[in-house]
Amino acid sequence: MTTLKYSPEIQRAIHERLPIVALESSVIAQGLPIPANRAAAERMMRGVRDAGAVPGITAVVDGAPTIGLSDQELERFLRRDGVRKVSARDLPIAMAQGADGATTVAASLALAGAAGIRVFATGGIGGVHREPAFDESADLPELARQPILVVCAGAKSILDLPATLERLETLGVPVVGYRTSELPGFFTATTGLPLPARAESAGEIAEMFSSHLALGRTQAMLVCQPLPDDVALDSAEVDAAIGRALESARAQGVRGARITPFLLGAVERETGGRSLAVNLALLEANARLAGEVASALANH
Repeated sequence: MTTLKYSPEIQRAIHERLPIVALESSVIAQGLPIPANRAAAERMMRGVRDAGAVPGITAVVDGAPTIGLSDQELERFLRRDGVRKVSARDLPIAMAQGADGATTVAASLALAGAAGIRVFATGGIGGVHREPAFDESADLPELARQPILVVCAGAKSILDLPATLERLETLGVPVVGYRTSELPGFFTATTGLPLPARAESAGEIAEMFSSHLALGRTQAMLVCQPLPDDVALDSAEVDAAIGRALESARAQGVRGARITPFLLGAVERETGGRSLAVNLALLEANARLAGEVASALANH
């Protein structure tokens, strides 16, 4: 079995049983434009640290599955020098080829699970695409096989949100709203889609997740945190922007792995860059909440 590579900070955190929050690297190497990707990395790590936990960015570095990047490694990923996008299925290939790979939500969950890390934060998870309907993100099956607490802002707005929520139910993934009773829409605070559970504090989430683990459940637990109303975008504006972005994608023949970054980039242009600011805000907020939950679990 290949040994995971840990940064010295993560090694110390494991040895001292400090709370750790795993973070994805694809959002900084592919998802966000330069230089916003640097701001995202800094804000995510700061959010985790402010909550008393240790951040560990996941990646494949020169073929080594890694938790926690050194400053030099992080710089390489921020510059995107030959860094490929790696989902869960791609991990063994990137390892065998000695590649640098930025991990998606699915791959990050796989590495966090292998490391025994129980809390992960991201912006928005993948899900069921609007077009074509059979196109589903690898995030969903990975959520069904990794018992990890995942903090997000819901699924990305460009997806079919009702279908994604249904798939999560079918897969047995509990979905909890943090101080909300409906699924957030990533860029938007509301979607009108009711959630089966709600929590008011990080401690309450930790209690729920501890009960989840005590039952031997093998799925993740998804915690969805909405953005404040003064930060979130208007739902009608986002829906219109996504509609135009989908038309553009169809016209240009964009599909497969290219579709998500294409649509997010198109929505950024349609909203005059405001969606980028929202993305950065939710990444930091989710990282902070994940840090609070990880700290609560460590004291449980």
